[in-house]
Amino acid sequence: DFYPTPIEAALPLKPHLLGAFDFVEPCAGNGILVEHLESFGGKCFSASDIEPQVDTIKKADAFEIEHDKLVITNPPWDRKILHPMIEHFTKNPEGCWLLFDSAWMHTRQSIPYMKWCRKIVSIGRVKWIPDSNMVGKDDSCWYHFSRYGNGTEFFGRTNV
Repeated sequence: DFYPTPIEAALPLKPHLLGAFDFVEPCAGNGILVEHLESFGGKCFSASDIEPQVDTIKKADAFEIEHDKLVITNPPWDRKILHPMIEHFTKNPEGCWLLFDSAWMHTRQSIPYMKWCRKIVSIGRVKWIPDSNMVGKDDSCWYHFSRYGNGTEFFGRTNV
């Protein structure tokens, strides 16, 4: 699924990315999320996608990328892909920030992964398709997963 990440979806994450930060974006699509994150002070070490939408994004399978940087991405929401991504991206010390539907945390399928969920940042509904007259049908969140630490902090909507 290719849905460019609008700035409205990225802004709620900004307060949780303290100062300068390094990251990789393994589901970069057209690179717009990389642009947002770099405008927040981030430095992208690698931007890739299995189906890049622009020449500046390298073609690579997210599961074949080994790194020790923080992963920040808007991954496919298909659970057959998403759940293995959580497993894979939490192997690095920095963990990952993943953007997907908020309803997931309330399902039984989330149980094996919530032990690694450190933060949930609500973003509500956003307009994923720029020329559309409507916002998406699902509320969304940024989820920070890491195998280090305990507990989960929840951050509700703000006027970012």
